[in-house]
Amino acid sequence: MPDWKPRNTRRARGLRNAATPAERSLWERLSRSQLGVKFSRQMPVGPWFADFLCREHRLVIELDGFSHDVQSGRDEARDRWMNEHGYRVLRFANRDVMENVEGVVLMIAEAIEELRH
Repeated sequence: MPDWKPRNTRRARGLRNAATPAERSLWERLSRSQLGVKFSRQMPVGPWFADFLCREHRLVIELDGFSHDVQSGRDEARDRWMNEHGYRVLRFANRDVMENVEGVVLMIAEAIEELRH
């Protein structure tokens, strides 16, 4: 019988409730399978929480604000772990989402198309 590991849903719920304006803006375009795939917010992936996760294609979307500017080494370790475990990570700055959300959504849609084939 496989080991079952409970997810830290309390932490995930807290992260969802404290979403940045950029996260909320992007979620409006990723929710309800608007890109033809299902995304979830603040999902545990190994020891990390992905801002947005498409399980079907193992696609992680990360939004980077000020806190990421001072912890780039941690982001690199996170990306390396995710890549080693079969996830593709796309990173966008909060500012990119706030100034050009349609461009960000287009890049995500293009990545989904690549992963489908």
